[in-house]
Formats: sequence, C-alpha cells, structure tokens
Amino acid sequence: MTRKRAARRPGKSATTTISAGLLKIFGVGTLILGDSGIGKSESALELVSRGHKFIADDVVRIRKTGDGTLYGTPPSLSRNFMEIRGLGIINIREIFGSRSVAAGARVDLIIKLKTWRRGFEVDRLGLKVARDESILGTSVPQVAIPVAPGRNIASLIEVACRVHLLRKKGYHAPAEIVNRLNRVLT
Repeated sequence: MTRKRAARRPGKSATTTISAGLLKIFGVGTLILGDSGIGKSESALELVSRGHKFIADDVVRIRKTGDGTLYGTPPSLSRNFMEIRGLGIINIREIFGSRSVAAGARVDLIIKLKTWRRGFEVDRLGLKVARDESILGTSVPQVAIPVAPGRNIASLIEVACRVHLLRKKGYHAPAEIVNRLNRVLT
C-alpha cells in the first residue's frame, strides 16, 4: 500500500494519504488497493453503475477519529472525478447523478487486487484467517482478490462486502461446511 507520511498535530486526529479508491458498497466503506493498471478504477466504475456510492479514485485521505474509527475522504481537487484509461477523466456525479457519490465513509474493509500468477497460493475454502492491514494503528480486515482475464472483479468485490457483513453478524460459511462434513464423517 502506497502511503504518504502520517501527520499528527496537537488537538487534531492522525491522518494519512493512501493510493487507492474508496466506495461505499452495501454500506461498507471499501478501500480498493492494487498495482497501477490492475483495474481498480474500472471495477469502481462498474460498482457505481450498480448503485454503490463513489467517494475517491487514486487518492484517499484517511483520518483516525477520537474513537479510533478510520474515515476516508477524497482530496477536494479530485472530488467526484475518476480516471479511466481510454476515456480520460470523468465526473461520476455528472454521469450518474448526485446519489452516486458520497463525501466520505468509514473504512471498514480493504480489498487488495492482485495479479493472478501461476503458482499463486489462494485459500480456496476461506478457512485461513483473513490478514488485517493496519492503517494509523487501526486494524482493518483485508481480502485479496486475484485478478485474471474473464473474472468479474466488481461482482467479487460485492460478494466480499456481503461476506464481511455476514461475518460481522457471526456467520462464517467455511465453518458451516466443515461442521456439516464432520457430522457426515462421524
């Protein structure tokens, strides 16, 4: 994750700037990270077209509030704007309307897009504990999504957000299937 230095001023909350996109998907503040050209903005554009809220593209300012919550906003210069290779700079608010954008969001989940390579180890069952990422000393759940031709990354991001919401409610699908298998085998 590319970051600029965190700043702390007396009486102010800690802040940092991250190279990422930020959307609100099913109410989940979702920070999308990945190498340049991997498809972050294109995935964000697809998610906005599905009705999710756009907050920032390429640069996200994150501040830690007094209660430890991370809150992300766009820089004022690039608010509502997104860069799409081949199209250039587009204004999300002008294309999709005012309901398609939000001024900011709590950072609840990190989606890290990774180029799929032969031999890339992937937890196919979801049994491994997800690796959290620390931002300003606050732990944020992170999901790595391998990117390869033919994969619908926007759909996978939506599902990752729904899985995150279910886990917050205590539901864990891999644990359920393991319990079912154990009942059948014993």
